[in-house]
Amino acid sequence: MAEPFPLAPSLWHATAPSAAPTPPLAADASADVCVIGAGYAGLSTALHLAEAGVSVIVLEAHEPGWGGSGRNGGQVIPGIKYDPSEIAAKFGPTAGEALTRFVGSTADLVFDLIARHGMDVPHKRTGWIQGAHTPAMLETVKRRAAEWRARGVDAEYLDSDSVARLLGTERYLGGWIDRRAGGVQPLAYARGLAKAALKAGATIHGKSPVVSLKRQGASWIIHTAQGASVTAPRVVVATNGYTGDLIPKLRQTVIRPNTFIVATEPLSDNIACTILPEGQVTSDTRQLLLYFRKDHTNRLLMGGRGPFREPKGASDWAHLERVIGKMYPQAKGIGFDHRWCGRVALTRDFLPHLHEPEPGLLVDIGCMGRGVGLQSAMGKAMAEYLASGDRSRLPFPLVPIKPLPLHALNELYVSAIISWYRLTDGGMKAA
Repeated sequence: MAEPFPLAPSLWHATAPSAAPTPPLAADASADVCVIGAGYAGLSTALHLAEAGVSVIVLEAHEPGWGGSGRNGGQVIPGIKYDPSEIAAKFGPTAGEALTRFVGSTADLVFDLIARHGMDVPHKRTGWIQGAHTPAMLETVKRRAAEWRARGVDAEYLDSDSVARLLGTERYLGGWIDRRAGGVQPLAYARGLAKAALKAGATIHGKSPVVSLKRQGASWIIHTAQGASVTAPRVVVATNGYTGDLIPKLRQTVIRPNTFIVATEPLSDNIACTILPEGQVTSDTRQLLLYFRKDHTNRLLMGGRGPFREPKGASDWAHLERVIGKMYPQAKGIGFDHRWCGRVALTRDFLPHLHEPEPGLLVDIGCMGRGVGLQSAMGKAMAEYLASGDRSRLPFPLVPIKPLPLHALNELYVSAIISWYRLTDGGMKAA
């Protein structure tokens, strides 16, 4: 695969506070736990381990937040793909109830961490709106809102007039709002996690790609490209959409499409007040969804799928620019300041997967597009498990590594679907 798209062209790189120093690993070191990958999951694991008095070293190939954690849309949405009734059907009533509580609390954790550590993270918590694009999906969002509301969540169904008022577009038949959700500057949040982890006593080394992972007695030896290594009895691998071949067959357990985002120039006040006037974040019910929001600089962001390959030029974002013009005619013709993309890790069952292929080796993979909250919470849970040895601290069961059958053909199939998606402007022409 080609070299991944760089972080620098993103809006988040342009507007994030400075990063804490994370120099490359220069000499052999040891710790109780070595975390590979400094995204939300790895950084949250390190922070919570350090706060529990466990020594931890984080190794990152680039810089904290360089992968999907610094490139996503910054939407902090609780829950997962499945509604509470579906979770109970999959996991049983007892485990399903515990899992529903866990996924329902993920946004709370993010905003609590930002407040508790005084992170310099632009954020707003006014909710998430999911717009329904077909009559069938309208019934789905009605049920979804009712299920969460029955559990005491501040959620409600929105009719077409309410959605049009809150989104500023009449493209949707209705929807629902979950007021637990909000938006953050995602790279600022990743850098805030890194600073908090460092302050708590963790060690983080950037520009330290791991090239091998070998068992030696009761410990693991983690070798980096520059030659220095870390010795630790326990290792966490949290590389998600940027997973390579460090662990055999792990990369073949997920599909890793690129998600593309464009950001406009700052909107004038007279236009900004007509688009998402109350500041909610939003995405819709399409299988290959559109997601959009305004950021703290008053830019409008539109995200969705782009080419499966790495981008070759500005034309790879053109479908999203057209979507903005169709959804918000008042913004048609506005310039675009930033175009970027990043990898998302999707599992076959749309659930995060936890693996423990050998004693002392814990793997977390599958962000499913809700990584800001979900992976922050997964990191906390993994830290509790590593500190206690209690498997009940893990929200999802440990499962074996099972590559997707005909993985390469799965990627070709997804690539073909994405090509259709781009030709139809995110499915908008077909709606």
